[in-house]
Amino acid sequence: MQLKRFLITASAGLASFSAAHAQGISLQDVMSGSKPLPEATIYVAKEIITMDPNRPRAEAVAVIRGKIAAVGLRSELEALSGTQKYRVDDTFRDKVIMPGFVEQHVHPLLTSLMLVADSVIAIEDWETANGPAPAARAEDAYKNALKAALARYTPGDSAFLTWGYHHYFHGPMSRALLDEMAPDFPVIVWHRSMHEIYLNSQAMEKYGVTSEYVSGFTASQTKQSNFEEGHFWEQGLFKVIEKVAPAMVTPERLVKGLQYSEDFYHRNGITIAAEPGGVLSRDLQNVVNSVYGDDATPFNHYFIPDGKSLFGLYPDAPDKLLLETEAVTSWGNGRAKYLPKQVKLFMDGAIYSQLMQMRDGYTDGHHGEWIMDPEVFNGAFQTYWDAGYQIHIHNNGDKGLDVLLDNLEEAQRRNPRYDHRTVIVHYGFAASDQIVRASRLGALVSANPYYVTALADRYAEIGIGPERTARMVPLGEAERLGLSLSFHSDMPMAPAKPLQLVWSAVTRLTADGKVNGPDQAVSLDTALKAITIDAAYSIQLESEVGSITPGKMANFTVLDDSPYDVAPDKLKNIGIWGTVLEGRVQPVSRAAGQKAETPAALPADVPVRVVAHAVALQAAHRGDHEPALGDTPH
Repeated sequence: MQLKRFLITASAGLASFSAAHAQGISLQDVMSGSKPLPEATIYVAKEIITMDPNRPRAEAVAVIRGKIAAVGLRSELEALSGTQKYRVDDTFRDKVIMPGFVEQHVHPLLTSLMLVADSVIAIEDWETANGPAPAARAEDAYKNALKAALARYTPGDSAFLTWGYHHYFHGPMSRALLDEMAPDFPVIVWHRSMHEIYLNSQAMEKYGVTSEYVSGFTASQTKQSNFEEGHFWEQGLFKVIEKVAPAMVTPERLVKGLQYSEDFYHRNGITIAAEPGGVLSRDLQNVVNSVYGDDATPFNHYFIPDGKSLFGLYPDAPDKLLLETEAVTSWGNGRAKYLPKQVKLFMDGAIYSQLMQMRDGYTDGHHGEWIMDPEVFNGAFQTYWDAGYQIHIHNNGDKGLDVLLDNLEEAQRRNPRYDHRTVIVHYGFAASDQIVRASRLGALVSANPYYVTALADRYAEIGIGPERTARMVPLGEAERLGLSLSFHSDMPMAPAKPLQLVWSAVTRLTADGKVNGPDQAVSLDTALKAITIDAAYSIQLESEVGSITPGKMANFTVLDDSPYDVAPDKLKNIGIWGTVLEGRVQPVSRAAGQKAETPAALPADVPVRVVAHAVALQAAHRGDHEPALGDTPH
């Protein structure tokens, strides 16, 4: 029998594979041909959670040449093998196998730089390349940790770089305060949102952030800068980082961070990762490829072009825009590759800076920002829609969501498309009427449920208020309306720990131990789908990964316990033994928080200035400058 017939039969939901055997179907039939049959491997586990509704649970899975051949009881699979050689591997006999976790949205560059900063002092615990970084959620704790880190630092040619400061938790920050703490060497404080920095006087002097330099800023850059305070944000950050990026980005830091992030993803069970909207620099992509692209990488990493920047280059030339978007998809290599016919756009500002666009504004009177002005977004969205692209849209506020849904409805009415899979990315705030509308229009949601964990306690007090904060990341309503949900960390906006995202979505527990908006929690079934099959669906990989189904890649995450057998508040603590990638068994080999090894060198053909410039582009994520598409950005 041909492989296709077998897979169709299996996916139709046979009562058991012993029934298939009774019909004369065997693994030998599946792989029949003139060449010698390869040996099958039958993995036996305490439990296999397949995420396949046709057979939700199993005890064994047969793998041939990196693909799943059959799923069922061990006895069924052994009978099914016929005369074909097979071996039984009981490595996982006391473990639970799930489909390999799919991390729908991470940022390798920013993650890597955060992980190797001289000091990470954030509102949550982090595992970094320099060891564990404990949380500091109060002003005194932050200031004491920063003083201690500065005291340990040995000044060198570069600046002291610290990441994680958040003004709503850690109190005021200024140039004067940093001068008092560190009068003798340059210091850069990178905000938790990555959209703001603070510099001390030594840093401003060393890197040329002078009054003369600042006097040449545009009106927007001047508005989003405070020279006296050493504070620069959004477009002001974008401009100043041109000067200070070489201090933040050394080749050693970048490659060491990428290598550590590779290990971090693996330790947390990730077999597929994706970056929607990475920076447009082929040189930078080559750096990422040098670490993630080789076959030994324990996951496949996909990329989606940044349509915002591309449209900024070709706003009035749709044919050129589409040609260049297609050209970007050739920049990957090996296990680092681009997804075809997908693109990322942006709506409003960062939730960590409270710059999302909100229908009812903010309780303290400040206002949100647009990353793409609505009229610009409209042009980009409609162009990519007409070209048949799947569009992923960064959106955090409900006012921004109105603009997004208006565009989607206009597109559907003007040029209807079935299965367009438009993705609402982040999903920070959404009103009930918007969720109904999104469902009606066929949108998907890729949410970051960790927002609730990290931010809800403080945002209920500052800027948002308790009523709206209870609806932060309103997944419960989306689940009840049947929207397809996937989860992502947006690392470094949250740790790339899929089980922690599941925990956040199921419990709605905040960092202070409160339950925020319990009616917006989701079921465990939905949450597990959101890191497996529905996450794969959101990036059009559901035919290859996401469930343990015959014909798909043999990608598994191996757990110490079943998520169904632990209390909801313990979900994030389930141990991860390792992963299987396309049939290759990959145990976790290093303890959490252990220091990274000495990094490999940066590819020789990539100038350091190119890397620094690329970091400036991605860290800002916005601004009135856009990258060029050549091998070296201008």
